[in-house]
Amino acid sequence: MGEAIAIEDLCKYYNGFLALDHLSLRIAEDEDVGLLGPNGAGKTTTMKILCGLISPSSGRAYIYGDDVVEEREKALRHVGAIVEAPEFYPYLTPEEVLSYLGRLRGMSGRKLSEAIAEALERVKLEEWAKVKIGKFSRGMKQRLAIAQALLHDPPVLILDEPALGLDPRGMVEVREMLKEARERRTVFYASHILSEVTQVCDKVAIIHRGRLLAYDSIDNLGRKFESKLKIEVEMVKPPTARQLKRIERLDDVVKVERVGNKVLIEFEGNREASAGLMEELRRMGHRLSSFRTVEPTLEDVYLKLVGETLDG
Repeated sequence: MGEAIAIEDLCKYYNGFLALDHLSLRIAEDEDVGLLGPNGAGKTTTMKILCGLISPSSGRAYIYGDDVVEEREKALRHVGAIVEAPEFYPYLTPEEVLSYLGRLRGMSGRKLSEAIAEALERVKLEEWAKVKIGKFSRGMKQRLAIAQALLHDPPVLILDEPALGLDPRGMVEVREMLKEARERRTVFYASHILSEVTQVCDKVAIIHRGRLLAYDSIDNLGRKFESKLKIEVEMVKPPTARQLKRIERLDDVVKVERVGNKVLIEFEGNREASAGLMEELRRMGHRLSSFRTVEPTLEDVYLKLVGETLDG
């Protein structure tokens, strides 16, 4: 498997402000990687450098081995992108926009016409192909942005907050389109919305203040930064406040919370010790209908890493 994207020691200053701080990242061909971080973390700056829109202050970035600064046109032939909120001329139709963008990429004739029809069908805009974009909702414009990114069938998709500003339905629509579009492609997806990253990407790079904090699969990150077990216990009969206090005093129990019939327990012991906790609950007279360890989420990892950075 080749390397689709390589970021090497990137730094970017804006009038003395360091937006990217020696960022390095390598993405293999056909990987789906989320670039996750709070607003101002450096996500859009990274995407703009990869798309040749700005130059780094130092460091290098490559797409399939082509330098995005020195070999910009060659590098960007591999890329379909959405950077920041997409806007289109309101007096044009989707067909006209895609025809113009396709010609800029050297496409023409029947090949271009077929590519436009296929792109509009993929984003469910075929019935709106000849309608002026000025009548489009934000979600429809976002779909058109995905269509232009896919028009030339690129092997790499670079997406900067593609669901930004959409309502829940629009977010779901965009997410489903991206899940389909990522087949046979490398996807580099920037977002500050954790749920979006987990549903579209397999790996995640977490950045904060322009620095890389972690880069791994979502599952591996959860295991690597797991400090306390979270145990979900479902009881036949909800525990009383007094019973919850007794559970909280058990060995290795840090915190107890009741949600309906379920009790959420934060536990400092290991998985073997959690079996002892289950037996202890039964000895206390609780009838358990389920007892399971809840794996740490990407949100847990993210908050832990960013919190440690802020503290440090």
